[in-house]
Amino acid sequence: MSPKFSGRPVRRTVAAAATAALLVPLAACGSDDDSDGKKDRGGKDVSLTVLAASSLTDVFATAEKAYEKEHPGTSITVSAAGSQELAAQVKQGAPADVLVTADTKTMDGLEGETGEPTVIAKNRLVIATREGNPEGVKGIKDLGRSGLKVVLADDTVPVGRYSKQVLDKQGVDVRPVSKEANVRSVLSKVELGEADAGIVYKTDAATAPGKVDAVEIPDAQNAVASYPAATLKGSKNGEAAAAFVKWLSTPEAQKMLRDAGFQKP
Repeated sequence: MSPKFSGRPVRRTVAAAATAALLVPLAACGSDDDSDGKKDRGGKDVSLTVLAASSLTDVFATAEKAYEKEHPGTSITVSAAGSQELAAQVKQGAPADVLVTADTKTMDGLEGETGEPTVIAKNRLVIATREGNPEGVKGIKDLGRSGLKVVLADDTVPVGRYSKQVLDKQGVDVRPVSKEANVRSVLSKVELGEADAGIVYKTDAATAPGKVDAVEIPDAQNAVASYPAATLKGSKNGEAAAAFVKWLSTPEAQKMLRDAGFQKP
C-alpha cells in the first residue's frame, strides 16, 4: 500500500462532528485534552503531515493505518522523499508536523527547526543485484570490476554517504552509471535492468522479492544508518505531533519496524 500524500481532505464523519459539538461547552471546564494525539485544543479532528525518508515508505504505510485506527480523529499523511529533500522542505517552511530522516547528520543540520530527536530504528546496507545475480557479485570489492554497471545514491543523500564510507573503507573505486536522489531510485534502476548492482538499505531490497537479489555486506565492512524522528517547531499540532513521535517507540510500532527488517534503535 502506498502512503497518502498531502492535499487529501481530512476525513470527517457525522459522529465525529457531533462529538466535536458536544465538546464545545466542556472546553470551558478544561476537559479538552489532546495529550494522546487524538484531538486539537478545539476538540476538532487532527491531520498530521509526516515527512519520512524514502526507505520508510512501505513500513510507514502500515504504521499510518495502525495509528489512525488506534487514535480515532487523527489522520496521518506521509510524504516520503530523500532525507536531503525533506530537510530542504523544512527550511523552506513547508507545512508539516513530524520529520523522520535516515541519518542523524541531516536531522542535526535542522537544529532550531525541530524538537528533540529520538532514534526509532537502525538499518544496514546490502548490494542489490538483478534477480539471480547474473554478474556473480559476491561483495563490495566486486563493485569495482571493469564493465560492471553500478548505480549509487548521490553523496548528498544519507544512503549515498553511507555507500561512499563503505567503498572508501575497502579502497574500492566505483564509477557509477548514475547517482540517484534517493534509495528507491537506486533500487528501481537495478530492478529495471539499467544497472547490474547498486547499494541500498537491507529493508529496501526486501521490498522487491523476485526482482532483485540482496548480497550481504559483512558487519565489519558495513555502515549503520540511524533514523531519528522529531516534531517540527512550525507544526500547528504540536501535542498531536509529539504523541505520534512517542508512539513510534512503542512495542506496537517497533514490531512493525522489526517485521520490515529494521533493527532496534
